[in-house]
Amino acid sequence: MSPALIALTIHFSLLSLLAFGGAGALTPEIHRVVVEQQGWLTQREFVDYFAIAQAAPGPNVLFITLIGWHVAGVVGALAATLAMCLPGAAFTWIIAGLWQRFRDHPLRQRIQQGIAPLTVGLVCCTAWVMIRLADHQATAYLLTATTALLSWRTRLNPLWLLAAGALLGALGYV
Repeated sequence: MSPALIALTIHFSLLSLLAFGGAGALTPEIHRVVVEQQGWLTQREFVDYFAIAQAAPGPNVLFITLIGWHVAGVVGALAATLAMCLPGAAFTWIIAGLWQRFRDHPLRQRIQQGIAPLTVGLVCCTAWVMIRLADHQATAYLLTATTALLSWRTRLNPLWLLAAGALLGALGYV
């Protein structure tokens, strides 16, 4: 097994235990290791893989599969995906029994109240990293801000916003 595959597996195994909000919420840390520290992917490849995983049907953990595939082929894709899914799933399974047992305990309620802002913060960090990596023009920043505002303030289907962004990109405005 290559050193890169071992490092990738260890890194994603540890991150899987912190994946509040899903694998996408860990994007800032994944970017730091995969692009800045290890140099396995370029900034552009990182953004492209993230976009592909978000656009594809299925779970956002596909992002991890693409990184593993890039680093070590099919074996890397399998190892990265399993490393991101199995430890967190095992931990969740173990904790679920305790969680139900203490469902009326005040400490459980406090933990739940603390996890909610943590998850929101991780997702916001992911958005910030992706904006920094992908947007390099004033029009791209404007499109991102407009899309975020419309998503927040209207009931407009996000697919329409995605289609509008794709059209603007195809026309060369972004």
